[in-house]
Amino acid sequence: METLERIQPHRQVMAFILVVFLSQARSEPIRYSVLEETESGSFVAHLSEDLGLGTGELAARSARVVSDNDKQCLLLDHQTGDLLLKEKLDREELCGPIEPCVLHFQLLLDTPVQFFEGELSVQDINDHSPVFPTREMLLKIPENSQPGTTFPLKLAQDLDVGSNGLQKYTISPNAYFHVLIRNHSEGKKYPDLVQDKALDREEQPEFSLTLMALDGGSPPRSGSVTVRILAMDVNDNAPEFVRTPYQVQVLENSPLDSPIITVLAKDKDAGNFGRVSYGLFQASDDIKQTFSINEVTGEIRLTKKLDFEQIKSYQVDIEATDGGGLSGKGTVVIEVVDVNDNAPELFISSLLSSIPENAPETIVSIFRIRDRDSGDNGKMICSIPDNLPFLLKPTFKNFYTLVTESPLDRESRAQYNITITVTDMGTPRLKTQHNITLLVSDVNDNAPAFTQPSYSLSLRENNSPALHFGSVSATDRDAGANAQLTYSLLPPRDPRLPLASLVAINADTGQLFALRALDFEALRAFEFGVGATDRGAPALSSQALVRVQVLDANDNAPSVLYPPHNGSAPCTELVPRAAEPGYLVSKVVAVDADSGQNAWLSFQLLRATEPGLFGVWAHNGEVRTARPLGERDAARHRLVVLVRDHGEPALSASVTLHVLLVDGFSQPYLPLPEAAAEQARADPLTVYLVVALAAVSSLFLFSVLALVAVRLCRRSRAAWAGGCSVPEGHLPGHLVDVSGTGTLSQSYQYEVCLPGDPGTGEFKFLKPIIPSLLVQDPEKEQKENPDFRNSFVFS
Repeated sequence: METLERIQPHRQVMAFILVVFLSQARSEPIRYSVLEETESGSFVAHLSEDLGLGTGELAARSARVVSDNDKQCLLLDHQTGDLLLKEKLDREELCGPIEPCVLHFQLLLDTPVQFFEGELSVQDINDHSPVFPTREMLLKIPENSQPGTTFPLKLAQDLDVGSNGLQKYTISPNAYFHVLIRNHSEGKKYPDLVQDKALDREEQPEFSLTLMALDGGSPPRSGSVTVRILAMDVNDNAPEFVRTPYQVQVLENSPLDSPIITVLAKDKDAGNFGRVSYGLFQASDDIKQTFSINEVTGEIRLTKKLDFEQIKSYQVDIEATDGGGLSGKGTVVIEVVDVNDNAPELFISSLLSSIPENAPETIVSIFRIRDRDSGDNGKMICSIPDNLPFLLKPTFKNFYTLVTESPLDRESRAQYNITITVTDMGTPRLKTQHNITLLVSDVNDNAPAFTQPSYSLSLRENNSPALHFGSVSATDRDAGANAQLTYSLLPPRDPRLPLASLVAINADTGQLFALRALDFEALRAFEFGVGATDRGAPALSSQALVRVQVLDANDNAPSVLYPPHNGSAPCTELVPRAAEPGYLVSKVVAVDADSGQNAWLSFQLLRATEPGLFGVWAHNGEVRTARPLGERDAARHRLVVLVRDHGEPALSASVTLHVLLVDGFSQPYLPLPEAAAEQARADPLTVYLVVALAAVSSLFLFSVLALVAVRLCRRSRAAWAGGCSVPEGHLPGHLVDVSGTGTLSQSYQYEVCLPGDPGTGEFKFLKPIIPSLLVQDPEKEQKENPDFRNSFVFS
């Protein structure tokens, strides 16, 4: 039921369209006439005026004349609107004996489709003379024939029709015969020779008369034949056919030499006068070529292929003649039976080779179908495959239009091969197929589409400039210029990102290139948009997001944050001798600007003053005691810690730790000579300045002290023998009295120093007030006083 409901509105629409088309055609055809043999190019009629159309409208609407027959006889002048003869017409060739001779044609106009039916009547002129089939007729008439006896004569043929056709016969004057004209039902005029006077063979055995045929033209045309008459002995019985006329039906596809019918005539005479022979009587050339008769048996056979579409029936006159010269006439009516031997024909009047894909309902082709058969054999059905978006619409008589059902989509299908099938209703059914190839031209209706909405790419830092590191790709379902894509970089979302100096894109291929070397530590990742634009009109575009991850390379060595390397005095860690194994001495803090495995750090004790006393934890850089400390262990230790990352290749850095073993945190210390030497080597200019300043200051101080000592010694030589004493009383607040403590042989004044700048990470502890005076030669002092090594500066 649902299917019927859908089909019913469709049929209503088709019926409406058919009514519209038929309403556009004239109900009555326009009729014109022209004389045959008129020269080609002759004027026929003002067609545009007769149809009420403007002259320019014919050209604008692609007007053309279509004829029913295969021969195009008319020509339309689009400039003047005149209908002209395309070639000289021969009425006898076009229509033969048919009168009137009418040629049917149609005027077809496009946009919108409109039909006009027309008829062109070809008028006959007297351009043919009557012609007899033979030059001489021979009649054998028995001498005892009575006046009034009629003898048939062979008729003349005139290809003209109407008044220009054959009108009468005349015979040369004589006393024995005259001509009687007998009108046949077909409109033909047959001459009969009528005897006026008895013959006397002994008096005149032979007559020679002239038979003339005249047409009705102006001036009339004529043709003549000689009639030779022989007076024969008496033969008083003429042959007679057993029945006449004979009627028979023959299939048009009957094979050659097939028997059609056998006629029979009887003669009551005996002997030679009773022997009958058969022949065709006054047969036309067409009948002689199509049929043959056996003179003895009277059997008629087919000698030429029949064609129902050309001749539907034949009337064959048969003559039976006995041995005495008497003859009888009979007629055989042969009806050609139509068989379905003509396949339908299809004629294309207009055809589009291509159509835009977004075009609305459009007429693709206008064509006409025809079947030369008759009856059911000539009925036709026109169809196209069901799976195509096209419709066949009947418009005018056997004209059809092939139209699009809806706008087409080139991306779904770019070409249609449409097979128009025309099938007749005969048995067996015959069909004709005509293939139409329709190209769907592209319209820019599809935007480019990237293969993926976002791309994730990676690029290792320190890359070489102009390095190709990835590509983007987009496709466009359109064709030609509509599918040619151009790639471009879109402005970055972050205005601070210098995208133009980082990345470039190949506009044709979508390949991405890094313009300069990237630094992972400065830029670890960035993203930008790319666009793909086609070259259609208007152009369509789409966008995709590209995320670039900068991969780290091991290009940064570890950096030690603690202990610092800032050119100041080395930092010394104090460890009590009573520390247990695992005592935290210090922690080496280091960082690596790289990431991932390149930033994984491990710590290793590279060198130590006393191996086995200290250890470094590999993962956190903590320096701890490895065993209990003893009195025999040296007071000063120098540890070199190696910090290594896990990159390929691995990079490393080292740091030096100075460790001082003390009995308590109040024990005085002196700066390490090694640290002072390293500091001096680290900055030669500073060392030189300091040495120079110290030398000048020492010389000045020494001079002052020497002068004071000389004066004092003069006063008390005993006091000089005991040595110089340390000032007594309370020391300044920043000094500590350490006289008589520890293992030092002399009294020293030390300055308690607290960290002044937290940023430097230095801790100064018990720095001597005048270190240059206390230690002139560290190595010599160490030999003289083994406890010298307990004096350090810890920073």
